Amino acid sequence: MDLQTLLFMFFGGLGIFLFGIKYMGDGLQKVAGDGLRDLLDKFTTNPVMGVFAGLFVTVLLQTSTGTTVLTIGLVNAGFMTLKQAIGVIMGANIGTTVTAFIIGIKISAYALPIIAVGAALIFFVKAKKVNNYGQVVFGFGALFYGLELMGTGLKPLRELESFAELTVSMSNNPLLGVLIGTIFTVAVQSSSASIGLLQQLYEQGAMGLDAALPVLFGDNIGTTITAILASIGASVAAKRAALTHVIFNLIGTIIVLILFQPFLQLISYLAMQLNLNHPMTIAFAHGIFNVSNTLIQLPFVAVLAIIVTKLVPGEEYSIEYKAKHLDPRFIGSSPAIALGQAKQEVLRMAEFSERGLYEVSQYLENGQKRHAEMSIQFEEAINNLDRKITDYLIQISSRSLSAQDSKLHSMLMDTVRDIERIGDHIENIVELKDYQKANKVQISDKALEDLREMSELTLSTLREAITSLEMVDGEMARSVLEKEEKIDKMERKLRKQHIQRVNEGKCSGSAGIVFVDIVSNLERIGDHSVNIAEAVIGEEN
Repeated sequence: MDLQTLLFMFFGGLGIFLFGIKYMGDGLQKVAGDGLRDLLDKFTTNPVMGVFAGLFVTVLLQTSTGTTVLTIGLVNAGFMTLKQAIGVIMGANIGTTVTAFIIGIKISAYALPIIAVGAALIFFVKAKKVNNYGQVVFGFGALFYGLELMGTGLKPLRELESFAELTVSMSNNPLLGVLIGTIFTVAVQSSSASIGLLQQLYEQGAMGLDAALPVLFGDNIGTTITAILASIGASVAAKRAALTHVIFNLIGTIIVLILFQPFLQLISYLAMQLNLNHPMTIAFAHGIFNVSNTLIQLPFVAVLAIIVTKLVPGEEYSIEYKAKHLDPRFIGSSPAIALGQAKQEVLRMAEFSERGLYEVSQYLENGQKRHAEMSIQFEEAINNLDRKITDYLIQISSRSLSAQDSKLHSMLMDTVRDIERIGDHIENIVELKDYQKANKVQISDKALEDLREMSELTLSTLREAITSLEMVDGEMARSVLEKEEKIDKMERKLRKQHIQRVNEGKCSGSAGIVFVDIVSNLERIGDHSVNIAEAVIGEEN
């Protein structure tokens, strides 16, 4: 075959392989449902549990990078601590070895029939669940077909003198192999692809095991770059989580390079004793490396956390989003006490809405991204508490309640719904400000001043509503009703003024839409504050 055909086969095979990995991972995620985030949230109470959670999620996603990016997102949102994240990252490193083991099972000859079965399940069956399984099967076949094409394209490499010299250099200088593995993985943004390529090179005889292993270690370092990119602009805690991934793989590589000859002999011995084929030999090396690295470093999670905290200075701020007061034991023993506990949690939820509104008002004023991130963090915490409190109140409702407790129960249910809607409006305002910044929509100074004034009035109204809820203060609740009338009047006035500015050419039409929508969301927050206040007045009466 000529050079062009070989290149087309290699790069086309690489593309099909990457598509197969992605498509299979997406299918597995659909089959698993939307619970991957919840799984990471629930089963990371300690680093050991985090390892297993990270391993399982990575097997489903078919990418350690995906798990790490998801983990960084959870840390950034305050849903996971740094120590929990370190365990998940370690588990993700083990989970990613599964792809190498799958590749080690030599079923390339059946790749096309597997693709055909997957396509049939996708196109000829109407059931969505079967389509998802078809996606997994199709991706599985595409993975092997891409590998077969890559292998064919790589065959002539073993005959090239320059490549032979390079592999000799990597054998003599393992650091060179580590560097090459790192660079290639950064280039293709997939350690699974680079390890699959390495398995093919080893199988074709283009390089020996002593040259292949350092490249394998480099692949592990290269996969951390995506996590670093995902943490850019994120919170301090998220940056620390990404750096932990780098340090973890670097330490593992340093240890194994120091013990390179014993490690090489171990892998050679296992390959001979277990009669492993070449791709499976690389898979075993990958698995042993990552499992050993995790076992060595797992006892030092706290030390790793201290190191990254020193390397990435700054105040780590995260919301304690988990419910504090919802003890299920009170539901059976004393529903009245359980209602009191629920009210305390509702007040925490209300406090999150107040702080979220403050952050979004700051974002409107100065456009700093950290205020937007904090607003969304509070909104996610509100959503989480909404589910937890609602479930708790539903359980209480199955108990026998006095007329007064029944009234309080109803008030809390309504209040939770109002606070959740306030969180939604906060998110809407963040999105409107994001749109304004992204599209360079210019809002006049007078309009910004009007927004500041309305934000302050709305925040003051919400604060009073929350205080009246806490104190069951009817007088303060009635004050909220008066303030909300001012908000309504201000909303009508600002709409008219802005239409006038647009007509006079002082503001653009797109600026008018953004402005009016922000004002509308603030007015709706005022309405929900009134709902809370009216519930308090009803409770007092």
